[in-house]
Amino acid sequence: MITLNQIQKFLKPKKMAIAGVSRNPKKFGGNIFNEFKNKGYELYPVNPNTEEIYGEKCYKSIDDLPSDVEHLYIVTPKNETAEVVKSAVEKGIKMIWIQQGAETEEAIEIAGGNNIPLIYKKCIYMFAEPVNSIHKFHRFCVKAFGAYPKVQKAV
Repeated sequence: MITLNQIQKFLKPKKMAIAGVSRNPKKFGGNIFNEFKNKGYELYPVNPNTEEIYGEKCYKSIDDLPSDVEHLYIVTPKNETAEVVKSAVEKGIKMIWIQQGAETEEAIEIAGGNNIPLIYKKCIYMFAEPVNSIHKFHRFCVKAFGAYPKVQKAV
């Protein structure tokens, strides 16, 4: 079960790599990069097909990321997700969030088998403040139907 504690821990440093960033700002991977940049996040885009995205240095692979990048957000096509998770494990990434719809059983098993905290089947837009527009409404609906992650109390 994904908890609100995990989500807050992932977002708190406001620093993450994003695998699957698109050069097209209308695609989800391009839109998410721009939105999170505007929210003040320090981002490390990963895309093997370009040197630069939106004026930022782009990394060809997870292996190329600086060693102090500990959180990875994945918004790749499903057929690439497991390989990205494998690379993240090898790199020593501490937390992974796989965007809703990009997760696969194999990717989930790889992260779990390596004891990496994993968030999946959740849309990051609903949690990164400030939450705006349709995402705010989506969050309201999820809360209204009781599906919003809960805070896990210390035992």
